[in-house]
Amino acid sequence: MKPKNIELNIEELVLHGFSPGDRHGIGEAVEQELTRLMADRGVPQSLEHGGKIGQVDGGAFEVAQDSRAQVVGAKVAKAVYWGLRQ
Repeated sequence: MKPKNIELNIEELVLHGFSPGDRHGIGEAVEQELTRLMADRGVPQSLEHGGKIGQVDGGAFEVAQDSRAQVVGAKVAKAVYWGLRQ
């Protein structure tokens, strides 16, 4: 099976309750985890034919107050990935 090349552009990611200083670390973690998920589990059908998706609701999740950006970003990416599969 030939791997697919896709470009995913997230224009805005809204997270409540996090320090603005964590945004770059969380963003990098989201990118890494989404890449891993799509490589391991495949590209969601919603992205198969390109185009624009107006909004993805990743729902809510809980993290410990002192969680590192890597942990938060991985949870965000999983929520976004499963939101794309809906």
